[in-house]
Amino acid sequence: MATTELAPRTRGNTRAAGAAMLLGSALSNQVGAATAALAFPVLGPPGVVAVRQWVAAVVLLAVGRPRLRTFTARQWWPVLGLAAVFATMNLSLYTAIDRIGLGLAVTLEFLGPLAIALAGSRRRTDLACAVAAAVAVGALMRPQPSTDYLGIGLALVAALCWACYILLNRTVGRRLPGAAGSAAAAGVSGLLYVPIGVFAMLHHPPTPGALAAALTAGLLSSALPFLVDLMALRRVPAQFFGAFMSVHPVMAALVGLVMLDQRLDAVAWASIGVIVAVNTVTVLRRAG
Repeated sequence: MATTELAPRTRGNTRAAGAAMLLGSALSNQVGAATAALAFPVLGPPGVVAVRQWVAAVVLLAVGRPRLRTFTARQWWPVLGLAAVFATMNLSLYTAIDRIGLGLAVTLEFLGPLAIALAGSRRRTDLACAVAAAVAVGALMRPQPSTDYLGIGLALVAALCWACYILLNRTVGRRLPGAAGSAAAAGVSGLLYVPIGVFAMLHHPPTPGALAAALTAGLLSSALPFLVDLMALRRVPAQFFGAFMSVHPVMAALVGLVMLDQRLDAVAWASIGVIVAVNTVTVLRRAG
């Protein structure tokens, strides 16, 4: 009898712990992205991303200590996929942030996890949520004299990568113990960025301040969220993970305002509000 009563409470506590992890991960991620933006004028987005990938590789390899020689082909494929997605997502997102600002770039990137949250559902409520989110995103992308379509396109590439990241990270977590898979993926991604980083720094000589900002971004936006997300995905379903990511656009808009003085207009804030509402409804339906 006692076991039956405690089981739902245990599941609730596990999900609450996962939600708290995701909230902390989101704040860390957006503060790190804003810090990275401070280094863009010196290093450029590719140089900053390279440093970020190297920091993530060093930290995660030290924590995860993967035994690469013991990996099977079944384990390597999702690890290599995660490394490629991680590298592409960061470069496309940071270049988008440099062109269209933190709040708008992250909100468009959020289409990835939103798609995961709503994928496959035929319920009328979820379909209505998808339509509302699409209208909100359309409002964000409305043509204006200052519209940067390349920046918007890069943010959408990051959205696709984020959806793949969620699915692959969950697969890696199932096939490899602890942080071994994440560490291996970070190491491979860091190696991919060696020639990119060297080229970027030869053309954009770094300053101590820019390097410090890039290193901080690596810790806050790569190493910490990478580990926390992996632990959270073991506590919450992938759809819950995707829906809870509604906090990222809000965090990005607020952090962009406070740290970078990037101000959004009323339409943008309303659109973000709609997206957050859509995901709140989705979370409640999934939790029920």
